[in-house]
Amino acid sequence: MSNQAADLGTAARAQGWRTPLIIIICGCAIALLSFGPRSSLGFFVQPMSREFAWGRDVFALAVAVQNLLWGLGQPLAGAIADRFGVMRVICVGALLYAGGLLMMRYATTPLSLNVGAGVLVGFGLSGCSFNLILSAFSKLLPPERRGVALGAGTAAGSLGQFLFAPFGVALIDQFGWQSALMVFATLMLFIVPLSLAVATPPAAEAKPSEAEQQSFTTALMEAFGHRSYVLLVLGFFTCGFQLAFITVHLPAFLVDRGLSAQVGGWVIAAIGLFNIIGSLSVGWLQSRLPKRYILSFIYFTRALATLAFISFPVTAASAIAFGAVSGLAWLSTVPPTSSLVAIMFGTRWLATLYGFAFVSHQVGGFLGVWLGGIVFERYGSYTPIWWLSILFGVLSALINLPIVEKPVARAVPAT
Repeated sequence: MSNQAADLGTAARAQGWRTPLIIIICGCAIALLSFGPRSSLGFFVQPMSREFAWGRDVFALAVAVQNLLWGLGQPLAGAIADRFGVMRVICVGALLYAGGLLMMRYATTPLSLNVGAGVLVGFGLSGCSFNLILSAFSKLLPPERRGVALGAGTAAGSLGQFLFAPFGVALIDQFGWQSALMVFATLMLFIVPLSLAVATPPAAEAKPSEAEQQSFTTALMEAFGHRSYVLLVLGFFTCGFQLAFITVHLPAFLVDRGLSAQVGGWVIAAIGLFNIIGSLSVGWLQSRLPKRYILSFIYFTRALATLAFISFPVTAASAIAFGAVSGLAWLSTVPPTSSLVAIMFGTRWLATLYGFAFVSHQVGGFLGVWLGGIVFERYGSYTPIWWLSILFGVLSALINLPIVEKPVARAVPAT
């Protein structure tokens, strides 16, 4: 039986009240709630740094640890989800996420900030972010609906960014950063009941075809021995580097240029709004164009947008324009990356293998945030990181071009 035929059997098990529409709506709601607060953490840099007399490198290290642990925890969360089902992992992740935001609210030392915003939120995100939602969509929905669903799930994360950025700024301005974190923590608890809709069957119930009956170790050996997968993983590093650096440091960068915090809020919101367009468009385009070309175009567009942004004086208009263009290419790398993993290896270990690709993404995120803080404290400028971001964008545009978009060749046991 082919990978697609096995995937159809898995998708058919989503029945009863969990219609495809319900699955997509609830999954998108989880992606919105989980990505919103995380994308708004940059607005807490200055108020917390002022209150506790911290340098930006302190906050940057905490969010860098968060990015790294989110990435390192993703393969583990994916493997558990592939083996025991997605719902349990999402529930635990949401509780860790809420606990991390709560601890961040009461943090008074760099250590407590690292444990809350870094360790707990990082592992929480690995369990309840849009990565597992995309895996659930691939397993529960029929193939003809997956492309649009993957784009919608990614766009929902962007909608969370669009809504939470100005919402977070308003909460901080009106009630203080402590109350804002309490509100964010409370909202994370809504993920628990929503996870019922995207529950996937444990591996023992899934009954994959003989070609899909791989062990965890065999799946990893197959993936990392496959040239196209390795190229995909390497290219994904740049996505994390660019996104994390901009999310955390752009608001402070704009304030340094004489703009208000509100402008930073609207720029991050513009990124989220335009990424809805970008993600949905890519979700539609990836069934019509080669995915490797889409990825290459996205990375090259990011590099050009960054070059244009830093080459001219920074104004509110140029910042929002940069946010709009960046938004079109923001998380739109995720649907084709997830789809390529599914095309190459099927959906049996999709959450796990995409999780390892996401490790590369988050290692890039760790370096983007951490180096941004270190470079600013040493040189008083983010310019070297902007140029590094441009270089990585061009390299990733080239790295994705040789990817081969077809299933791996597997020996099927004779019956």
